[in-house]
Amino acid sequence: MDVIELLPRLHLLRFPVGQAYLWRDGDELTLVDAGPAGYGAPIAEAVSALGRDPRDVRRIVLTHFHEDHVGGAGEFAALSGAEVLVHRLDAPVVRGEVPGPAPVFEDWERPLYEQAAKLLPKGGFVRPSGVTELSDGEVLDVGGGAHVVHVPGHTHGSIALHLPEHGVLFTGDTVAASPVDGTVMPGVLNLDRPAVLAACRRLAELDAEVACFGHGDPVTRRAAEALRAMAHA
Repeated sequence: MDVIELLPRLHLLRFPVGQAYLWRDGDELTLVDAGPAGYGAPIAEAVSALGRDPRDVRRIVLTHFHEDHVGGAGEFAALSGAEVLVHRLDAPVVRGEVPGPAPVFEDWERPLYEQAAKLLPKGGFVRPSGVTELSDGEVLDVGGGAHVVHVPGHTHGSIALHLPEHGVLFTGDTVAASPVDGTVMPGVLNLDRPAVLAACRRLAELDAEVACFGHGDPVTRRAAEALRAMAHA
């Protein structure tokens, strides 16, 4: 797992599949997504290496239910005592009450899925002992007020998290960056691609200087321009 500083208070945690983000507010930390199963302890070690106690992480905000984002959440929550938050439509999947619906593949996406599946741990993962449900428009006590933006399409309960005071936007898998040239693009492996495109247009309307994706390198300058170019391509 790679740990990369993006801003003095923002670090990227990169896994074999996908990535998470660690945000700092004074003595309090927030984890946005939690990587695949087996990464609870490595995340705790990374927090310690940054000079913080894992118990300083007060919350884990999950952008959606896919295993490469939630697999480490239960493990890390057990280690840190962090609250786990997820949109109400994805919460039953995270709790293990219902199976998550499979993506509707475009033909060209199937090899991407098969490649990613080879890199994910086999078997189940530790479910969080409790989940707090989120809804569109809620404001969390993160970064001076983090706005929950419901962006269905990748999953029914996909969310983005917008910190307008800092110009930071966490998009989850609704938006991605190409591993080839870094081009900002709509996410892949979706339930409803037209809904994802509509969600991308919604996110492009936000005033973001920094955009943090679930896959691909973040945009750390003038992100709104890149998002608008994607939305209107």
